[in-house]
Amino acid sequence: MNEIPLFDQLEFIENPVYERLISDLQEQKFCVMDNFFDLGEVEELRNSLHGKHAHSKFKKAAIGSRTNESVEKEIRGDFIFWLNEGQAESSEKRFFLKINNLADYLNRTCFMGILFKEFHYAIYPKGTFYKRHLDTFQNDDRRKLSFVCYLNER
Repeated sequence: MNEIPLFDQLEFIENPVYERLISDLQEQKFCVMDNFFDLGEVEELRNSLHGKHAHSKFKKAAIGSRTNESVEKEIRGDFIFWLNEGQAESSEKRFFLKINNLADYLNRTCFMGILFKEFHYAIYPKGTFYKRHLDTFQNDDRRKLSFVCYLNER
């Protein structure tokens, strides 16, 4: 009779980049990390964003949850495109692979319980902004982290 292991036997390998992120989150509640994605990955994502924008796939961003969202130009002026992991292009697949790896690491080391992830591209036309806000809804505390990756050219 074969015994079923009670825990994952895979060897755990500590990731120094993720450990720095965890340390910063613990100490200051945020982390700013240059080069989480290399320049080639950023350029590929930027090209994907521009391609989708050129084909009018973006929509005006709103505030509020999906059940009570509204467009408020005095609060938020960007246009967004929601990413779908199942329909991702190659650059986006690499993005999701890296993000999923980070989420798995955080779940394993910090017991964060990240089960759901959502991402979108955002374009801010000249003169637009998004006022300072909390990235959570009053009646929904499931969001554990917010992750921002700037794709701007230098």
